[in-house]
Amino acid sequence: MSWLKVTRGDAPLVIGLPHTGTGLGDVAGRFRSHWLARRDADWWVDRLYGFATDMGATLVCTGVSRSAIDVNRDPSGASLYPGQVTTGLCPIETFDGDPLYAGTEPDAAEIARRRALWFDPYHEALSAEIARLRASHPRVVLYDAHSIRSHIPRLFDGELPQFNIGTNGGTTCAPELTSAVADICAASGLGHVVDGRFRGGWTTRHYGRPETGVHAIQMELAMRGYLDEPEMPRAPDWPPEFDPARAAPLIAVLRDVIAACLAFARS
Repeated sequence: MSWLKVTRGDAPLVIGLPHTGTGLGDVAGRFRSHWLARRDADWWVDRLYGFATDMGATLVCTGVSRSAIDVNRDPSGASLYPGQVTTGLCPIETFDGDPLYAGTEPDAAEIARRRALWFDPYHEALSAEIARLRASHPRVVLYDAHSIRSHIPRLFDGELPQFNIGTNGGTTCAPELTSAVADICAASGLGHVVDGRFRGGWTTRHYGRPETGVHAIQMELAMRGYLDEPEMPRAPDWPPEFDPARAAPLIAVLRDVIAACLAFARS
């Protein structure tokens, strides 16, 4: 499966990258705009965490766009944030409310087909890597890595903090892990919040079972920390190319965050 990339390490840490993909697969022709179908990707997050393989982390990354299927949504279709605007398992609109489909939206049969094609293999890979590492480590951390534009009025008010840590109200990991990550973010001098607008997606909530030795935590980054954001992205200027120098200060903080996750897992 060329769209699914697993980079294995032996350290007790799995980093999930569910939204970096831009591939539209065999549904490309159904979208009214390929650019819109890719606009809400977690741009360059795989580049931000590229250092983690040298620290022994395992990375699981899908190359399929979240517009084709969002592998971080509840497969039942239930909302992760009842009462708030969010996108679904097979989104029909962008974060800003632009319709994705020119014609027929995916029905139940099409959603089931996409789930079998892309959603299930991604989670089978995550599950397999967690089990592999759990067999040799008392604790394993699943770190679900994301980013999003700092201003999306339809989804949240104002400007998003730089670091948005999600633990679903402290249920998906030990408080020691949450504190270790939050302390590093606070020390950076940049804004952070724990269980704010983003409390952890389906991945964090599904796999985070501290009583079994699997601790899951989500990190949602505001994109302004590593690229220049317009008020509203326009084609063809979005996204800007990845600039390692521009991203370097944020990567330095993320390196400390990943080191803290490893230290917790090994403690």
